[in-house]
Amino acid sequence: MNLLFANDRRGALPQSWYAATANEAPRFRALDGDTRADVCVVGGGYTGLSAARHMARAGLDVVVLEAHRMGFGASGRNGGQVGSGQRIDQTALEEMLGRDDAHALWQMGEDAKALVRDLIETEGMARCAFRPGLVHADRSRRDVARSHAAAEKLARDYGYDSIEPLDREGLRAIVGSDAYKGGVIDRGAGHIHPLNFALGLAGAADAAGARLFEGTQATAIDHGPGSVVVTPRGRVEADHIVLACNGYLGDLDGQVAQRVMPINNFIIATEPLGAAAADILAEPVAVADSRFVVNYFRLSEDNRLLFGGGESYGYRFPADIAAKVRRPMLEIFPQLRAARIDYAWGGTLAITRTRLPCFHRSRRNVLSASGYSGHGVALATLAGRIVAEAVAGQAGRFDLMARLPMPRFPGGPRLRTPLLALAMSWFALRDRLGI
Repeated sequence: MNLLFANDRRGALPQSWYAATANEAPRFRALDGDTRADVCVVGGGYTGLSAARHMARAGLDVVVLEAHRMGFGASGRNGGQVGSGQRIDQTALEEMLGRDDAHALWQMGEDAKALVRDLIETEGMARCAFRPGLVHADRSRRDVARSHAAAEKLARDYGYDSIEPLDREGLRAIVGSDAYKGGVIDRGAGHIHPLNFALGLAGAADAAGARLFEGTQATAIDHGPGSVVVTPRGRVEADHIVLACNGYLGDLDGQVAQRVMPINNFIIATEPLGAAAADILAEPVAVADSRFVVNYFRLSEDNRLLFGGGESYGYRFPADIAAKVRRPMLEIFPQLRAARIDYAWGGTLAITRTRLPCFHRSRRNVLSASGYSGHGVALATLAGRIVAEAVAGQAGRFDLMARLPMPRFPGGPRLRTPLLALAMSWFALRDRLGI
């Protein structure tokens, strides 16, 4: 079964709060016939659209192929959090990579946040304002000690002083829940409307001269005399191919598929909470907690609680997404037991074993970036720029990312999903037991 068509209506955005509040977006026709381009980008999410925008502005002829709609995948469905750094902390990165490369990756994270904010401003993206403030809420005293130590290290060794440690009372003053023992708030991170950002990137790529095609699935790549991306109704010959498919890669690149695995995550939106919203979050911040299967939440502009939680590892979404996510929401906010759930949706992201992004050259002219492991709003956008740099012959940052340890998932394509599900079930049990 192809994940592209496992859970959604063809060519339609999911029935999410994001889609209900999305800016009007142009529709792009499907590819019909053969064409040629300097670069063919497969995937119309943050990575592909950012790459297309940057390459088109540099004068390249760029084609973007999207099987559904621009922003259809994780880019249009996620929690909207624009986080600092990488998915794992700097101490772990220093142990894994050494101090110099760890500092380089931290700077990329800072560049990624700045790029998101700059694109929103320079491209005039409406209803997509960056809202500062990202809270990391800790479930145990051990987690609190770890996050406070990480904040101290960032201030001392990286000159990043935007993180404020919070004790239990400080956290409780922001988050209306007794579930947490403390945490930190990162004033340099924040959150956005993820779908409007993706649609804004599509508009920016289109305005820069990229040729965007929707309803056009890349079914194969033919490496004959030239590189050709095959679709049901046409072929694209290109000097370079960029795979920006993330969890929807399928069989397009076996080397990447061994290292990047799709998983599903889910979000619900309550009814508007009115004045009671201030008792849930006293500040307009986003929150992610320390559970291995992370709970994350924020208030929408119309005072709904957008709450994400729960994962699945097969092809299909659960039959009742609202019930699956409502359960962890009520563990944190039992006062919302009577709140109506107006929207519930799922999305497919991609993870790696190291939780670091997977940058890869399958061939000299075939580049990919994916596997952002839940930290992709900023990093995927920067990845598009980094891929564009590499296509232009400035591959320093791409090559640094491509050198990161990127082990294969065990078991191959058939066994990796049940093996991962077994491992994740163990971590979910640890979450429930608080160990």
